[in-house]
Amino acid sequence: MAAAALTSRGSMAAAGLLWLTVALGPVLAAPRYRPDWASLDARPLPAWFDQAKVGVFVHWGVFSVPAWGSEWFWWHWQGEHRADYERFVQRRYPPDTAYTDFAPRFTAYDFQPREWAQLFQRAGARYVVLTTKHHEGFTNWGSSVSWNWNSLDTGPHRDLVGELGQALRESNIRYGLYHSLLEWFNPLYLADKESGFKTQNFVLKKTMPELYDLVLKYKPDLIWSDGDWEAPASYWNSTSFLAWLYNDSPVKDTVVVNDRWCNNCSCHHGGYYNCADKYKPGTLPTHKWEMCSSIDKLSWGYRSNMNIAELMDEASIIEELVQTVSFGGNYLLNVGPTKEGVIVPIFQERLLALGRWLDTNGEAIYESKPWRVQMENSTDTVWYTSKGPVVYAIFLIWPRSNVLELSSPTPSPATQVSMLGFAGTLKWQKSPGKGLVITLPYMLPSPLPPQSGWTVKLEGVK
Repeated sequence: MAAAALTSRGSMAAAGLLWLTVALGPVLAAPRYRPDWASLDARPLPAWFDQAKVGVFVHWGVFSVPAWGSEWFWWHWQGEHRADYERFVQRRYPPDTAYTDFAPRFTAYDFQPREWAQLFQRAGARYVVLTTKHHEGFTNWGSSVSWNWNSLDTGPHRDLVGELGQALRESNIRYGLYHSLLEWFNPLYLADKESGFKTQNFVLKKTMPELYDLVLKYKPDLIWSDGDWEAPASYWNSTSFLAWLYNDSPVKDTVVVNDRWCNNCSCHHGGYYNCADKYKPGTLPTHKWEMCSSIDKLSWGYRSNMNIAELMDEASIIEELVQTVSFGGNYLLNVGPTKEGVIVPIFQERLLALGRWLDTNGEAIYESKPWRVQMENSTDTVWYTSKGPVVYAIFLIWPRSNVLELSSPTPSPATQVSMLGFAGTLKWQKSPGKGLVITLPYMLPSPLPPQSGWTVKLEGVK
């Protein structure tokens, strides 16, 4: 009798446990995303991206061979027939030169992926995004649907995407892959375009097979889509791809994507928002975003004829970074390597200067959140970030009086003020109006302007 009762109770407990498992099943299981924007846009952004803050963009391809004008060389030359590009080719190359003739000269002879990874690490980059395929259609890996127009069949005869990925992962840097949906002169794309995008031969035979191949082969942390602007999502099959990426791909839990997936997607759909190249929102956006910028202000690809006045200086880079992070964005800074695979010394110097600044001030950047105020009302040279109860005030110009006035934070008797890179605490007093007045460390007079950007750490303020 007792044994029977025990068995009965055991069966009831097992049944109860089964019922609980069934009831909680949908809650415990990861949600399945549908191939529509309402579902895809609801996916939470993996936390690593917002924490990373700083990335390096690399534009590298056959356009690095003429190294003139910009990475849009082929389009300006043979799409728009611009006279300056036609003159350039006539003067420098044999008659009847075609753009495809540049590919064998894309040698990557001096490409040392581990040296690149070390440079990017010293620059303070937490992620790196490489062009796997720009609008020219040349793939920097051995794409099986890009016959003789890829880096294994011609040019470097190397898997550039794979080699850099391995080196970055050895350095614990996240890896992003830039991929252009469109290809300017691909006959399949031009035929689809001619049909008003009613046919999808290019998508089914070229661009989507390549995207799936990139994900399965290289397992990227980020997909930086581009080349979306001419056609709707229904043509590109963007939502189907993203549903697979989020539901079933090998990177479904960690992968991050941007917003360039269709002709009206930017700033509306996808993962985080780019909105536009070199986008500056001006106020705090409600959606996670990224600003991409380029050290060469006139081009993303390498130009052999660039001059120093056309490049961002250290102060400009730091200012863009600080403003971007204060507004809750990530900062993706671009360099264009040469056709041989060299990141020229002036680009290296700019990246290393950024890295040195981050060595001291990175506490106010990495893993930070926007504060209740992003900048001082009276000036655009003081910007705020925060981490929990700690507030950071980053000032871009050193005050001549060695006194920093901040009107936004409200001090308390427990307030402590220090400066990143300096030992000890700083003296402060309550401002006659609101806020506080901070006495900065004395700096020796110098004929040279001091570095750009210092950070005051405020504890015990509201």
